[in-house]
Amino acid sequence: MRKPYIPSVGELEAFCACARVGTTTGAAREMGLTQSAVSRSISALEDRLGVSLFVRARQRLSLSDAGRSFLPEAGALLRALDQAATSVMAFGGQESVLRIAVLPSFGRSWLIPRLGAAQKALPGVSFDVAARLNRVDFEAEPFDLSIQRSPHQGGGTHHLHLAEEQLVAVAAPGLVAGGLPQDAALLKLPLLQQSTRPNLWPDWFREAGLDPRLALRGARFDHFDMVLDAAQAGLGLGLVPEIIARGALESGRLALASERRLATGEDYVLIYPERSLNLPGFARFRDWLSAEIGG
Repeated sequence: MRKPYIPSVGELEAFCACARVGTTTGAAREMGLTQSAVSRSISALEDRLGVSLFVRARQRLSLSDAGRSFLPEAGALLRALDQAATSVMAFGGQESVLRIAVLPSFGRSWLIPRLGAAQKALPGVSFDVAARLNRVDFEAEPFDLSIQRSPHQGGGTHHLHLAEEQLVAVAAPGLVAGGLPQDAALLKLPLLQQSTRPNLWPDWFREAGLDPRLALRGARFDHFDMVLDAAQAGLGLGLVPEIIARGALESGRLALASERRLATGEDYVLIYPERSLNLPGFARFRDWLSAEIGG
């Protein structure tokens, strides 16, 4: 049973529109309604809540203290309703929509270029993809699965190993045109830094038996795909996961700057809650992903 003090969507929309433009006439024009319809909605809302939401002076509306308090919550409710509606609309004509959280660089460089093939292989399944650097809380966030590194695994979730993370040093082909330099020579070149994982270059040179203290020079970037773009632009050497760099290496946009690989001790994993096992399309996507990444 609906509680009598809970506003209708139309009343919330009229309130927010009046708060934005300051008149019922302007709000009516914005909403495609008559001025009298907007005025009735505002009056009904104030009666419902038992407070005056506006101060009226010379046909202008200014928010009262109660109105200023109510506006952020009313706006958030309308935005949440809009998001919920558009999310459900994504199911149009589809058996299933899988909501995927993915590491930004992995999503851009590996997953998205393959989603066309996934849609052909998985008829009836569509995808809602969002970038996430941090661990996904499947109880609080509306995701069905995430593709992240092994430290992002949380309690109460399942995971499937996809690939070991191995880093390679890459550069624009012209930067290493004379052949692959030794590690000591790499230290003399600009080193592109991944700001959220600043220890990667020091680990690379430490493994080579070189002083890692000089390895933190160079421009800094938030994501591996930005490092890839900077390397392609000739700004320096990038140290990136091989799985992310593979497309640029195969196309010739980037070249290896060393034959070495650096294993970070972490893996790329598919993480999902128990409830996802019951989703139409989930098992098919999981199997497709495992085969695609292993192929």
